[in-house]
Amino acid sequence: MYQYILAIHIIFVVCWMAGLFYMVRLFIYHTEAQAKPEPARTILSEQFEVMERKLWWIITTPSMYLVLAAGISLLCLAPGWLQMGWMHIKLAFVIGLVVYHFICQHKMNQMRKGIYTWTSTQLRLWNELATLILFAIVFLVVLKNSLNWIFGVVGIIAFSIVLMMSVKLYKYYREKK
Repeated sequence: MYQYILAIHIIFVVCWMAGLFYMVRLFIYHTEAQAKPEPARTILSEQFEVMERKLWWIITTPSMYLVLAAGISLLCLAPGWLQMGWMHIKLAFVIGLVVYHFICQHKMNQMRKGIYTWTSTQLRLWNELATLILFAIVFLVVLKNSLNWIFGVVGIIAFSIVLMMSVKLYKYYREKK
């Protein structure tokens, strides 16, 4: 039974992450659409709202709940994992990802009301946070060993720096055009 639940867990992690990644891309496009003249701004905003709502409620949120249910089931079947330090850190990252999820939901609701508090650049950086959390979780699950985990954290920090520089470089070239 454990292997089947693990497979479900992994499948819905992929679905959840895909939903989170694409949702923030939609937020970026939705925010950038506000600079368009009418009627394009209204047409684009209405279309992005439909896309965001369907992605959120049909794919992303159900996937999150299935990930959490499968993860809890796995821990019930193998409670020994809860004695491992890396699992505590992984669960902290999972909680962070759940918080990220609900912040995205709040952003979606704000945009639906016409409130745009973050720029497209801020949203691009926000999108990278989910990537970093995903990297941290995967490294923790695969490596488990504390020394390897430390190297993984150093790699994640280096990767973060590269991602931030890439976003800034992209913005520079975009504004230059």
